Amino acid sequence: MSTAPTPEPREPKAALIFDDPLDQQSSDDTDRGWGERPGGSGDSAADLKRFLDEKPPHHI
Repeated sequence: MSTAPTPEPREPKAALIFDDPLDQQSSDDTDRGWGERPGGSGDSAADLKRFLDEKPPHHI
């Protein structure tokens, strides 16, 4: 008689989480990142570059 092969270990399936998503703070709930650019040194050349980068197309 042959023996049954040993079962290979399976990877665990992703668990479903039924927590209330509104209980957790999202990135929109903070003031971080609202129009701020990293490294704001107050340089006028950098300000001009930012202005030209963010200018709407109808203002060209």
